[in-house]
Amino acid sequence: KTPFLYFMPLKTAQGSIIASRGQNDSSVAEFILLGFSAFPELQGQMFGAFLVIYLVTLVGNATIVTVILLDQSLHIPMYLFLQNLSVVEMSFSAAITPEMLVVLTTEKATISFGGCFAQMYFILLFGGTECFLLGAMAYDRFAAICHPLSYPVIMSKRVFVKLVMFSWVSGIMVATVQTTWVFSFPYCGHKEINHLFCETPPVLELACADTFLFEVYAFTGTILIVMVPFLLILLSYTRILFAILRMPSTTGRQKALSTCASHLTSVTLFYGTASITYLQPKSRYSPDTKKLMSLAYTLLTPLLNPLIYSLRNKEMKRAVLKLWQRKVALHTG
Repeated sequence: KTPFLYFMPLKTAQGSIIASRGQNDSSVAEFILLGFSAFPELQGQMFGAFLVIYLVTLVGNATIVTVILLDQSLHIPMYLFLQNLSVVEMSFSAAITPEMLVVLTTEKATISFGGCFAQMYFILLFGGTECFLLGAMAYDRFAAICHPLSYPVIMSKRVFVKLVMFSWVSGIMVATVQTTWVFSFPYCGHKEINHLFCETPPVLELACADTFLFEVYAFTGTILIVMVPFLLILLSYTRILFAILRMPSTTGRQKALSTCASHLTSVTLFYGTASITYLQPKSRYSPDTKKLMSLAYTLLTPLLNPLIYSLRNKEMKRAVLKLWQRKVALHTG
């Protein structure tokens, strides 16, 4: 979920001037999202599949948020980080999927200039926040496994709050700077976005101005925002691996690996789908192939994260079962 930049050719000033000469000076009030309009026979099937995925995503993540909120035994940093991650996943899906469903059911789906701004803003906000949250979760596992005796001090309530706040504030800053900059460019003439939603690269292609400086910033920002948390995760798990290998007890090693498995799976899914989508030369793929690839991080990560954390975590399964039994008891009583 790193929707900051496609690796696309940078616009030169000369190219932008030439492009703008063929366009009028009237500003664009709305955009048209093309989606998969070239394959109308598939749009109905896609709508059904995306709707089911969206509903399952909301239910799964809402269940995790609710279970952690109601079970006092889960009010520790490991699960509170997970709760924040689920809020991010739900919000990310809500920012993208409803508009995608509209696009799939409308022959010519339009989105207002302000609506496009808002959608891009929230995509960047939740994408950036998730990057830093995953890094904070890796640091939490490192502190718990490598420094168990001093863990309550290292990951105190104050430190936890600071890490969560830093993740959200970083996401807000990224979204505010990038979205404001993108929509400060003049948009005139062409208004068809060859995508399912308002993501930075396809919108930027419509700007009738020189975007070279912005694309340099976006490339640099993407590297920092994505790679800094990733390097923190890599360093944390390298230290964790050495700590686990030094454990004398097989049971201790298995328990330590079990507590890390869910987060490691989530990180692999997150960075794996992002790499497939963004770290490939875009000239190799057709526009429709690029749209399909973007669905990997748009739909799969929010959908699978609740399953990953629920099915691989005994405490989460116990808490869900306890909540279910309490609900059944209330109905039968």
